[in-house]
Amino acid sequence: MSSNLNPYLNFQDNARQAMEFYQGALGGELTLNTFGEFHASDDPAEADKIMHALLKTPAGFTLMAADTPNQMQFTGHAGFSVSLSGDDAAELQGYWYALSEGGQVVMPLERQIWGDTFGMVVDRFGVTWMVNIAGQ
Repeated sequence: MSSNLNPYLNFQDNARQAMEFYQGALGGELTLNTFGEFHASDDPAEADKIMHALLKTPAGFTLMAADTPNQMQFTGHAGFSVSLSGDDAAELQGYWYALSEGGQVVMPLERQIWGDTFGMVVDRFGVTWMVNIAGQ
């Protein structure tokens, strides 16, 4: 197996909803495992929280996530972005519009001075996404 670099997102009590949203936006197969399933917490309030989520998409993307355990501080989604890029304009525009639903567009998806089409959105779960479509 070759090495991979995958985004692993942390949420506060809504990893299931976020990952189901990403599955709807990006497609693919979603696997969800709770703290309760793995007996990973003695706190009954954590039983249904997501200990590990894995989304594998038809485009070859892998996105992982978890809920932050109660004993750890959730620090939010600052300091990083998830970037989607390529030359399939229809595919990437589809991701853009799906991820934008209920979110806040920071920079509209439009042609930029470097020749590519680029946009940024903070999705409804607070994660920043950058989409770049390669120019001609």
